[in-house]
Amino acid sequence: MADKSQLGMVQVFWGNGKGKTTAALGTALRACGNGYTVHLIQFMKNGTGDFEIDYPGELKALETFNNFSVRRFGTGSWVIGKPSKAHLGAVKEACDYLISCFGKYDIVIADEILYAVQMGLLTEEEVILIIGRKPNNQELILTGSHKPLTNIFEKADLVTEIKKIKHPYDSGTMARKGLEY
Repeated sequence: MADKSQLGMVQVFWGNGKGKTTAALGTALRACGNGYTVHLIQFMKNGTGDFEIDYPGELKALETFNNFSVRRFGTGSWVIGKPSKAHLGAVKEACDYLISCFGKYDIVIADEILYAVQMGLLTEEEVILIIGRKPNNQELILTGSHKPLTNIFEKADLVTEIKKIKHPYDSGTMARKGLEY
């Protein structure tokens, strides 16, 4: 049985490098293997219109665990420029849902919530209020953003910057099935 007395921290994975969601899902994999319940809430990961890319291998793999679940939000399109009312509505729906998950799972991952802040769909203050509502015995993992969000970082227990040194995208290599999705 999982030792739930160790739970309660807020973890952040941010930066301009590849691997923020991967780091959070690695934590999910470890937690599932140790008997914790993990729920992934994806704020903005279904915008390409290509089901194979929008439903990546890591979700297919993690969903084989009976103690892992996922719910995805978004409009099916990327935020370009000023956010639309539809994008704002989808993020509000995701935030309301996130709060409703408090107390139901051992670990909740709010994937791309920090990009929602970076893109003007949420404010740092709104995320801080969400953090404040988290139960003491539940872990919360936040991912996203290329820009530092200092006020959120101050509230977190763990902040990891994932920094790009070199990336194949820069030379025109597109995402590869089984490696990037």
